[in-house]
Amino acid sequence: MKIYTKGGDQGETGLLGGDRVSKADLRMEVIGSLDELNAWFGVCRLAVGPDLTNETLDWLQNVLFDLGSELACPEDGKFDIQSVDEADIFRLENEIDQMTDALPELKNFILPGGSLLAANLHIARAVCRRLERAVVALAATTKVRNEPLQFINRLSDWIFCSCRFVNSTSGVPDIPWSKREK
Repeated sequence: MKIYTKGGDQGETGLLGGDRVSKADLRMEVIGSLDELNAWFGVCRLAVGPDLTNETLDWLQNVLFDLGSELACPEDGKFDIQSVDEADIFRLENEIDQMTDALPELKNFILPGGSLLAANLHIARAVCRRLERAVVALAATTKVRNEPLQFINRLSDWIFCSCRFVNSTSGVPDIPWSKREK
């Protein structure tokens, strides 16, 4: 099987079900951000330890791939995929609560960084926030189930908590933000 199809040479790409859209379509922005977030989780897998496991990142990467399939289906299209549900959102919330309970209270903003894994997770968090903005914009123009938006919102919180948790278990302090004096 050839990897190139030449189908996108004119600036269009195919959605699930066969519909074609511009590569600049908002739906493709969402799918591209999902792909980028998934790739950052792949980078994070290079530095996992007991504080954040490959099993967790594997689950997240598969969920993101499934979510991409759901969001690649146009409204009233050939397929109706529902990728994430309340159980997925609850899993993230439960893990957030567990990490938060094990961390000192956050009393100020922190800067991205700390350990290498936490720094990469901070990039993933920023990509996740961009993804969330793109899904909100897509939902303003077409039907998007609420669960994907809830999941992505909770995922950015999970990533933030993971950054702090990874730093804490690695013995690396978070970097507090301090207002510059002018």
